[in-house]
Amino acid sequence: MEKATFGAGCFWGVQTTFDSIPGVIETAVGYEGGKLENPTYHDVCTDRTGHAEVLEVTFDPARVSYQQLLDVFFTAHDPTQLNRQGPDHGTQYRSVVFYHSPEQQQAATATVARLNAEHKFSRPIVTQIVPAESFWRAEEYHQKYLEKRGVASCHI
Repeated sequence: MEKATFGAGCFWGVQTTFDSIPGVIETAVGYEGGKLENPTYHDVCTDRTGHAEVLEVTFDPARVSYQQLLDVFFTAHDPTQLNRQGPDHGTQYRSVVFYHSPEQQQAATATVARLNAEHKFSRPIVTQIVPAESFWRAEEYHQKYLEKRGVASCHI
């Protein structure tokens, strides 16, 4: 099994999207990329901790490739919006790939270059590609939030 970590705005809709992919074994929403240890949702929402709302994905690379996950990531949100997605704004909603290996870094960088060269979006991609750091699992009420409420999707 391997890990992938993505920030694409509000983590609720992102989790629902990735949970539907065959080969994704487990997902967890949480926070990454900030300076505060063990942050809470309240802490992150102040936009002062530096964390992004992220989804940590455990996947079976024999069933789904990291490239396939990247392709879903770049179609599941607007990677040209800086520090926002839809009505949500702040650095916690930034588009970011936290890579877990040099191979993941290379794949993410190449994907951004390819999508920009193809003019896939009307503006350049602003997605950060940075090394994975500490992943802080979000509070339990955020895990599978939409599923628990019987909602198929949110604004993402």
